[in-house]
Amino acid sequence: MKGSILKLMMILGICSLAMSSTYAQGVNFQCEDGFNPITGERCVNTIITAVPFLRIVPDARSGGMGDVGIAISADPNAMHFNASKLAMVKKDFGISATYTPWLRALGLQDVYLAYLSAYKQIDKLQTVGIGLRYFSLGTIQFTDENGTPLNSDRPNEFEIKAAYARKLSKYFSAGLGLKFVYSKLASNQTVNGNEITPGTSVAGDISFTFDKPIKLGGKKANYTLGVVFSNVGTKISYTNSVNKDFIPTNLGIGQALEFNFDDFNSLTLAVDINKLLVPTPDEDLVDDNADDVPDYKQVSIVSGIFKSFGDAPGGFSEEMNELMYSIGLEYWYDKQFAVRIGHYNEHKTKGNRKFFTVGLGLKYSIFGLNFSYLVPTSSQRNPLDNTLRFSLLFDFGAFQGDESPDDL
Repeated sequence: MKGSILKLMMILGICSLAMSSTYAQGVNFQCEDGFNPITGERCVNTIITAVPFLRIVPDARSGGMGDVGIAISADPNAMHFNASKLAMVKKDFGISATYTPWLRALGLQDVYLAYLSAYKQIDKLQTVGIGLRYFSLGTIQFTDENGTPLNSDRPNEFEIKAAYARKLSKYFSAGLGLKFVYSKLASNQTVNGNEITPGTSVAGDISFTFDKPIKLGGKKANYTLGVVFSNVGTKISYTNSVNKDFIPTNLGIGQALEFNFDDFNSLTLAVDINKLLVPTPDEDLVDDNADDVPDYKQVSIVSGIFKSFGDAPGGFSEEMNELMYSIGLEYWYDKQFAVRIGHYNEHKTKGNRKFFTVGLGLKYSIFGLNFSYLVPTSSQRNPLDNTLRFSLLFDFGAFQGDESPDDL
């Protein structure tokens, strides 16, 4: 079974390192006091969590804008980025569905991410939403240590989320989300005497949005600021051991400025900054109580959040390296055709994800279609290399006669 487990971990490792920066390659054993003795550079020290699929951007609109999404105009995919934006929607009801092929460059045809989200206004102040994320890791053929085939399985992970958003004033809203996370990687298998079982977690999100029309150069514009604490929840373990992993608790801050040049042309500039709120691995994996579990993994969830702001072995400079930056542009013509570009940047010691994105959007009546394509700019392999992903949106509020593209 070792070969099958290694294959599974390879898939998970590539996915997490390339898309969510949450599975580390561990401590770099060439390091001395945190630095490579040959190059003199600080060693790779990627933050470690379980279920990195929770941080994968699920929709093609944001996928074409460098993965920004916290402060751009609300649509059903706000369920992932910032549920408080749902209180600002202009339509009564919307649905979005996204399919993302995964690791196609490696020839894996049955690995994919699917995302379905929807919202419904209760009244002018309140909106509820629901989201379902499903990550398939394909078919794995398990074998024993001699290579004899055993059973096969289809590892998968999913998240079910419900959210409530409410306007607290004309320009300010808040949102609460609750999610259940399920991760089945190698159920009913045994490794080193430990039976592998599905991992589960319950987590919550809290988010805030400030959204206000403004004037720039005599033209109409709109400024949005969003703050999101996401995936604050219980740790996950796949065995009965005390070795449990944090889930990817995250702080995200986003800003967006939308310029309306005239009735036919608009441009949005958006910037997101994200930071994982889990402890940074120490360089020596200190285990003072000798229980084979590093001490940094044994702090409480709340302590881990506060610890994450000042525990990097390299001090303040390394803490700053843990920030992930996204910037995106979206241009709309006649509220029906959109062109998008973006860039994502992550420090080379914290995952090294760097890529440009491009995207297109089309809107007709109640129907919307978004495409995105990713162009890597670093040596880090990305699961979306040479892959086109797409999202479908159904804006049933269009029957009300509002032709704004905000919900696409």
